[in-house]
This record gives sequence, structure tokens and C-alpha cells, in this order.
Amino acid sequence: MNHQEIANQLMEHLGGKENVISAAHCATRLRLVIDDEEQINKKEIEELDGVKGAFSSSGQFQVIFGTGTVNKVFIELAPLLGLEENNNEERPKESHSDAAKKKMNPLARFARTLSNIFVPIIPAIVAAGMLMGLLGLMNTYNWVNADSGLFVLLDMFSSAAFIILPILIGFSAAKEFGGNQFLGAVIGGIMTHPALLNPWGLSDAVPETLDIFGMSVEMLGYQGTVIPVLLTVYVMSKIEKGLRKVVPNVIDLLLTPFLTVILTGFFALLVIGPLGRGLGNAITTVLDVVYNTAGPIAGLIFGGLYSMIVLTGVHHSFHAIEAEMLVAIGGNYLLPIWAMANVAQGGATLAVFFKTRNKKVKGIALPAAVSAFLGITEPAIFGVNLKYRLPFIGAAIGGALGGAYVVWTQVMANGIGLTGIPMFAIAQDPFNYLIGFVIAISSAFILTLLLGWKED
Repeated sequence: MNHQEIANQLMEHLGGKENVISAAHCATRLRLVIDDEEQINKKEIEELDGVKGAFSSSGQFQVIFGTGTVNKVFIELAPLLGLEENNNEERPKESHSDAAKKKMNPLARFARTLSNIFVPIIPAIVAAGMLMGLLGLMNTYNWVNADSGLFVLLDMFSSAAFIILPILIGFSAAKEFGGNQFLGAVIGGIMTHPALLNPWGLSDAVPETLDIFGMSVEMLGYQGTVIPVLLTVYVMSKIEKGLRKVVPNVIDLLLTPFLTVILTGFFALLVIGPLGRGLGNAITTVLDVVYNTAGPIAGLIFGGLYSMIVLTGVHHSFHAIEAEMLVAIGGNYLLPIWAMANVAQGGATLAVFFKTRNKKVKGIALPAAVSAFLGITEPAIFGVNLKYRLPFIGAAIGGALGGAYVVWTQVMANGIGLTGIPMFAIAQDPFNYLIGFVIAISSAFILTLLLGWKED
């Protein structure tokens, strides 16, 4: 594969250098913000060597190359596009994220914002979830005494990420909202200060109250919460930006952080925090009622619809709800449902691989299926299943059946972000997760073969 030649042809089919506002890449795809998508020759791009599919989503035109290949193509494409030299007045230099957001509708923009905040935090939550799973095995099979020093330390390690979650979110959210990241972390620290009662594991404790400006305020901390700190840091960023416009430069370094922390701190404990806590509790309560009332039917619906939600990009907003759920009920029952939908896409793509006679489709389908089994579904969805439509429907039905099973058996996860095979590391019930996994893949595989599709 000649990566330089592919980059040259790709730039030509994209409408030239002037039609590309910004470019970036993820693990499998080139992500391009395009000025005028009418100039793109999508059919020719899909025929390029190594291209597994192309689609427009989330304000970006995305070209699937697969892991490893996309990096090599991007290295050749970047200097051809000359994006770093683009400083003209009509299209000033800006970040790829900002350029993409301008192309999105408000709902997609909101989902992308939440994704940008939570994706960097996922490794910390995954580590904590895996530690919780290890502790569960140690406790269930009596590998280690619960009073031993090893168990106590591991328990401390596993809960740390959730206790300081507002600090992690504060840092990440401030960056996304355009505020000072360290001030965002300070606000998270205020909301988890030792002077405030830690509700993490202390559900029966009663917090003290303080009289502030005639208002009675509960000294209750926000350890493990999500929505209160998101709202607070958003307001903090607005306050900080407003102050920087009016505070003279000579005293900006001293006065702006000082006033930002004071104003936001009072606002957090008196107004935003209680409102955010109530909103977070309301969301988890509603989901809990639906989960316990509808049961497998809820799993059937959510598992069947999730892949369609992925097409809109709105699925990124679920991270905030899942993080709140982990603390509120001690587990995440949405992630196993999403996992069923993802691996079902892999099952349908695998069926296409075995049945198709097209060598290029075979070359795309097998790695795309493996990628879906590992939790990355875009190559399977956009490169194969959605292209032929009926395999996508087969995958949706497989995801629905798998989702119904994991809800029926009440499978939950100890974290967020991991689906497919990697989710075994954080699944609270690996055995039933495995059964749901097999149901989703096999039903999607069989239904795709039965439904058939047209190669052309």
C-alpha cells in the first residue's frame, strides 16, 4: 500500500486543500471538517486502496482505514493539506474540535461536549472498576481475608477514583468550557472538601448545617457526583471569562482567580450543587424505575436502538449518566446493553464475511468484525452493515435479544467505556455477560444470513 499516493488521491477527491477546514484522526478513522461536502467524491474515496468506508457524522466527514493504516495515511495527508498554514481571515486557524462543533446541530454539539469531558477520565474509572471486580472475586472465593491489610489497601485504591471524581471532572470540564483547568480542579476540591460530609458509603450519616447569609446550608459533600460539578465548572468558566474582560492585565493573575474561586464556591454550595444533586438523583431514579419495571423489555428496546443512536453521535452523552449511576446504585446496567448492540454488529459483519464473494468486502468485513468484538463498531457499521442495510437490521435484532438477556439476568458493570470482550474485566456477572454475548453475536449472524443482501 502506497500511503503517499492514497493521500494524494484522497485530497483530490475531497475537493482540494481549500475545501478541508481541519483534519484529525482517531484509532480507525480520518476525521475531516469540510467546507463544502458537495465537492466530495464519496464513491471514488470508497474505492481507494485501504478504505473500508466513508460517511458524514458529527459535523465531520470520516474515512475508515483501520488501526495502524490511518496513522500512516494521516502522516502523508497532513503536509498536503497545509492546515497549520491556514491563517487567512475567512477561515482563521482553530482547533479541530471547535471546527467540527460548528458543523453540528445543538444536540450533537452537547453530546460531543460531554464526550470530550469524560473520555479522558475513562481510564481512571476503568482501573477502579477492574479493582472492584478483583475485590469481588477475592471476597466471593475467600482468597484473602476482608480484614487483611492487602484487602483494605485494594479497597482504598478502588474507591479513590469515585471519591475524587468531581476533581477529575472539574479539570477536564474546565478545559472543554474554556476555563483554567486548575481552577476547575480547585472547584472540584471544594465540593469534596474533608469539612463536608462524605456521602460515599455513609448513607445513614446526617450532615451538619451552616447559616450563610440567612440560608441553611447542609455540609454535604459531592464525592462521586457528576452533574453538580459539571454545572458548577460551566458557571465558573463563564465567571472567569467575564472577569478577564474587565480586570486590568496588571492585576489579572491575582484578582481573577481569587474572585473566580470565591464567587463559584459560594454559588456551588448555595445554588448549583443542591440543584445538580437533585437533577442527578432524578435521572438515576427515572432510569431505575424503567429498568426495574420494564425489565427485559427495556433491554430489548435499548439494545435494538443503540446502534441507531450511535449514528447520531448522541451516545457520547451517556457517559455522564453512567458515571452518576455507578455511585448512586453501585453499578452500571446500561453498559452491558450497549455491549450487546456493539458485538451484534460484529456478528452481522462476520456473516457478511462468510457469505460475500467480493474480495474487498471480505478484506473489510473480518477486521471490522474483530474491531466490533473489541468495542469499536464504526468500521462494521459504516464499512459493511449500513452499506448493505439488511445486515444492520440483523445486528439491531441481535443487540435487542442480547440486551433483553443481560437486563433479565441483571448484569452490571463496574465502570464505563469498555464494551465487547474488554468488558469482561469489569462485568459483575461474567458468566451471564458471556451468555448474552453469545446470544447477540449468534442471533445477528443467523438473521443476517437469513435476511440476505444485494452485493451491488
